[in-house]
Amino acid sequence: MRFRINCHVRAFAGLVGTALHVLTLAAALTLAPQASAQSVLRVTAIPDESPTELQRKFKPLGTYLEKAVGMRVEFIPVTDYAAAVEALVNRKVELAWFGGFTFVQARNRSNDAVIPLVQRVEDEKFRSVFVTADPSIKRLEDLKGKSLSFGSPSSTSGHLMPRSYLLQAGIDPDQDLRVSFSGAHDATALAVAGGKVAAGALNISVWEKLLADHRIDTSRVHVFFTTPPYHDYNWTVHRDLDPVVRKKLRDAFLALSPDTPQGSEILAMQRATRFVPTRPENYAVIETAARSAGLLK
Repeated sequence: MRFRINCHVRAFAGLVGTALHVLTLAAALTLAPQASAQSVLRVTAIPDESPTELQRKFKPLGTYLEKAVGMRVEFIPVTDYAAAVEALVNRKVELAWFGGFTFVQARNRSNDAVIPLVQRVEDEKFRSVFVTADPSIKRLEDLKGKSLSFGSPSSTSGHLMPRSYLLQAGIDPDQDLRVSFSGAHDATALAVAGGKVAAGALNISVWEKLLADHRIDTSRVHVFFTTPPYHDYNWTVHRDLDPVVRKKLRDAFLALSPDTPQGSEILAMQRATRFVPTRPENYAVIETAARSAGLLK
């Protein structure tokens, strides 16, 4: 009798175990779509312009990306360029808008764990401008002994590449100039316009936007040197991002067209004609310049 009871107990336990396994599997299948629906794509950008301008530029793009990838998109502002690099390297965000130099820094910090997806077609031949309100400054050599504002120390177009061309002109910014950092391209131009510094270096895209918005009096402030072109900004993801999501992101950027109302609005805000694929090799010149200037170890 005891043997039969034990057999019945073991059989009942087996049935219970099987039932629990089925219920657990069913629950997992039921919850999977909900977990996916609640997932978030976190995005940041180097603060090369004012926080309000960055938020304004990203809003329509974020809405577009939400539909393209089927995830909620959250923009996470950072205080400086270094924070943007650390956010992606430490997977606090999945997608970041970098300058060429910040991409190189992120790639170096992460041991190649970040992947550049796309850049604007304008970024294939990007340039920096030097501006001044001082009529005596007509070329780079005229800057010796004067004050000059860069943007952020980690800015490609607001520091690294301008510094590189100053060095090529025989000017050591640390020895021959009184250097300051404004933190952002628009702040540099406004510092020059306000007479706080004799000259400033910033990216040509922001300069042209300031002119279009009539925020600069061109009868006073003018460009006296424009650098040769180089590769610059890109949208970069962490290597750990799901390849399916990565492809959806790339395809979404590449699909933006000025021929549609939504595409036209987004591209205009991003100051882009269109987006094109990019690759790490495009930023080799920037990495070389950074190492030569002692800005990358």
